Amino acid sequence: MLTIDLKKQWSEFYLPSAKDVSLVDVPRRNYLMADGEGDPDGSASFEQAVGALYTLAYTLKFMMKKGPRQIDYGVMPLEALWWADDPQVFHLANKSAWKWTAMIVQPEFITTDDVAAARDEARRKKKEAGLERVRFEALTEGPSAQILYTGPYADEGPAIERIHAAIRAAGKTLHGRHHEIYLNDPMRTAPEKLKTVLRQPMR
Repeated sequence: MLTIDLKKQWSEFYLPSAKDVSLVDVPRRNYLMADGEGDPDGSASFEQAVGALYTLAYTLKFMMKKGPRQIDYGVMPLEALWWADDPQVFHLANKSAWKWTAMIVQPEFITTDDVAAARDEARRKKKEAGLERVRFEALTEGPSAQILYTGPYADEGPAIERIHAAIRAAGKTLHGRHHEIYLNDPMRTAPEKLKTVLRQPMR
């Protein structure tokens, strides 16, 4: 059986420096995605989306492991894109006006047919709410700035400003949506120990 460590393989994008802002060129990747809007804290819609994403991600993992391809890999961490129609609302942290896409990156060998089969299997076994919200879609962020932040989500502001300053220093402008990658489970990790990759595409 082939075993793949995606986090190690893609370490440039999932384990960046916590000391300095890194400038990277993020390639095209395929994701399971689910959209929503409003404050995610205590949101039934956000919880449903995350539950459906993990259900499909783990169903795909076990299909690949037990199927004819016999490939094992770890399910990657939850990620999210955040934005607002009015950028000022987003920067003022008015979460009720935020929009989001929750997502989990998939190995390159996962196909649309694999996702359809996993969805059928998940429906049959778990009847997970929200499965129909999940789509399989590619995202190419391209040139981006990122840093590994440790601490509560509510205190990310200074780290985000460091990213924006690095983008300006490089003679670039912000482009695309604020991107976060959650490296540990907030339900099991103290807020001051949470590790989050913060990323902002640029052009």
